[in-house]
Amino acid sequence: MAEIQTATTAKHNNGKKLNKKSTRVDLTPMVDLGFLLLTFFVFTTALTKPTAMNLIVPNDKASEPSEICETCVLTVMLGKDNKIFYYEGMPENNPLIKETAFTTDGIRKVLLAKLAAVKNAKGTADDMVLIIKPGAESAFKNFVDMADEVTINNIKHYFIDEINEADKKLLAKN
Repeated sequence: MAEIQTATTAKHNNGKKLNKKSTRVDLTPMVDLGFLLLTFFVFTTALTKPTAMNLIVPNDKASEPSEICETCVLTVMLGKDNKIFYYEGMPENNPLIKETAFTTDGIRKVLLAKLAAVKNAKGTADDMVLIIKPGAESAFKNFVDMADEVTINNIKHYFIDEINEADKKLLAKN
């Protein structure tokens, strides 16, 4: 590891010999450790892949908009302070706006109930349409949580939209 070598040097002025000691440090273990750390970080960064959610973007050039049954639609508006406002159907029919939160007894329960209602009415839960409308004051984390709920509950048709004037009127009434 480390060696101390003693060497005798020339005589000093007084006639005495000086012993000069030199040290030599072996850096082989330090280099080994450096390469071990380097290979560890290379392997761990190469093996972890970033995960991303696939968003299916609708085709704006479609000639005919698809027909959506009004009872199959659930609109979710994300508000400030982690609040979720939602209503069923179209805003023109003045639906009742309800409030929930990001809990399993909150939005997940609402989504599962709507999936069951659509399945009873249409025979399949795949006809359910979820419209997510993040508000200007909502946090991005809330949008990501809502997208996670879509994936967890296997909702096939969902759209992301902005809160429009009809929605603002409904929220003002509430």
